[in-house]
Amino acid sequence: MTEIARKDLAYCWIARGDEVLFLRRGPGVFRAGHWELPGGTVEPGEPVEAAAVREVAEETGLRVRVTGELSRDSWPDIAGRPMEIHAFVYTATEDGRDDVVLNPEEHDGFAWLSPADAVRLDLAAHFRRLL
Repeated sequence: MTEIARKDLAYCWIARGDEVLFLRRGPGVFRAGHWELPGGTVEPGEPVEAAAVREVAEETGLRVRVTGELSRDSWPDIAGRPMEIHAFVYTATEDGRDDVVLNPEEHDGFAWLSPADAVRLDLAAHFRRLL
């Protein structure tokens, strides 16, 4: 029997007024061209909320703090690996109001969009369910 691995992902819903920050995955990375909230993989032993804050800083240069949990979702790995993915989305507020500076190894675009406009993006199902 194959053991099912677990992968935790942590994301932040960062709003400025009525708009939320979305990032576009860059060429050559998994799900290139798709849009997502800032976030990523939780490292072994790392608290999920801390991972969300760290990932936002690494991907956008923004300094945030988690203010609450917005959603949890899980699904089997879309690449077919024996793995279950667990995603946590947190609301977050910025510590200051800095410019977004993308990590070009991961993302090639960003947009501040209302949820009504964001539904037009090529989003993974777990992000689409939030809208």
